[in-house]
Amino acid sequence: MQKSATLSLRVDPAVKQSAESVLSQLGLSMSTAVDMFLRQVSLTGSIPFRVALPEAPRSLDVDAMTNEQLLEALSRGLEEADEGRGVEAAAAFTRLREELVGA
Repeated sequence: MQKSATLSLRVDPAVKQSAESVLSQLGLSMSTAVDMFLRQVSLTGSIPFRVALPEAPRSLDVDAMTNEQLLEALSRGLEEADEGRGVEAAAAFTRLREELVGA
């Protein structure tokens, strides 16, 4: 079957580069991966993976904490900051992004 449709997409360059690296290891091109994705959408009538916000670990899940546990965690964080054991916000967000995206 001849491919004749063209897609033009805008994506975050870092995400594209990371995905290309993974796809290369799998022996797939970006075009083939997108084609596979679209075929699965057509076959299943849905997005072929779970779409959801990542769940926080139970140790960080404020909704699952009692007031005492939350106050203890906040106090511990303040002590660490006062003692200079904290991490700058930019560095923390960079590390979080890397963990979530795998970049």
